[in-house]
Amino acid sequence: MERLAQLQTWLNTRHPDRPFDIQPASADASFRRYFRVTFADDPTPVIAMDAPPSHEDCRPYLHVAELFRSAGAHVPAILDQDLDQGFLLLSDLGSTTYLTALTPDNAHELYAEALGSLIAIQKASRPGVLPDYDRALLTRELELFPVWYLGRHVGVKLDPDQANRLYAVFEQILAVNLAEPKVFVHRDYHSRNLMVSHPNPGVLDFQDAVYGPLTYDLASLFKDAYVRWDEEFILDLLARYWETARKLGLPVASFAEFHRDYEWMGVQRHLKVLGIFARLYHRDGKEGYLKDMPLVMAYLRKACERYRELGPLLALLDSVEGREEDIGYTF
Repeated sequence: MERLAQLQTWLNTRHPDRPFDIQPASADASFRRYFRVTFADDPTPVIAMDAPPSHEDCRPYLHVAELFRSAGAHVPAILDQDLDQGFLLLSDLGSTTYLTALTPDNAHELYAEALGSLIAIQKASRPGVLPDYDRALLTRELELFPVWYLGRHVGVKLDPDQANRLYAVFEQILAVNLAEPKVFVHRDYHSRNLMVSHPNPGVLDFQDAVYGPLTYDLASLFKDAYVRWDEEFILDLLARYWETARKLGLPVASFAEFHRDYEWMGVQRHLKVLGIFARLYHRDGKEGYLKDMPLVMAYLRKACERYRELGPLLALLDSVEGREEDIGYTF
């Protein structure tokens, strides 16, 4: 309530003699909160971002917004800012997320537009502008799985041999991830952060963008923790992306290698997401993400079943879930 009062005071200071209505718009997995503000003299709402400076830094958001906007992506316009207090005033991209809008009838069109925006961002990529999605960062993300998912959520303590086997798999995952061509990576390019808008899509929640593996945002988009599609449909969209990316000069490999990279990137992401969802529940009291864990686990298991090198990880998942079938590996 204190932060909301500070935000209201800031808006009053910035817009004296302009009464306004303020309502919650959304929150995310961080400390950021968003409010929809409508001034009495203007029916067009705007979005106020509350990013407490003790926990969040607005400068990466502003930096990435400019990069993506220059690339041609539709991101919120920055209407006002107060970095000391952690407040931004943004244009409103609406309240219809891809998650709420997607249907079998419109999915192809919406995803095609999302891929067009993603390719525009990737085409603008250059090194030295965003933080590198390097080994250290990818590894820190993988660590969330044994610490928060296995240790805290499932209550599994790995013995030294099990830990060695898990980290050997991590090394294989990292080797594939780090060998990929590098581009700008949104890092959460999925149905909750894409808005149905004009032009479409509106792109949100990009402040953690990095320079890293080309397939990462594709894994976010098509191995989405919140919505699932038939593999045949996704393969068709991936093939269309690959063809367009190749024509436009993006550094894509053969389709077989590209698809392998996409699958292994998904494994890294899903191990991270399971850890994050567990942390959000156990540390932050946000239980809403628990219902999304089964889909994330299903994606992870499917990839592990497809690639023999990931068999030891599949064995661990089986043991955690109490499975007893013999799959040819012990963990």
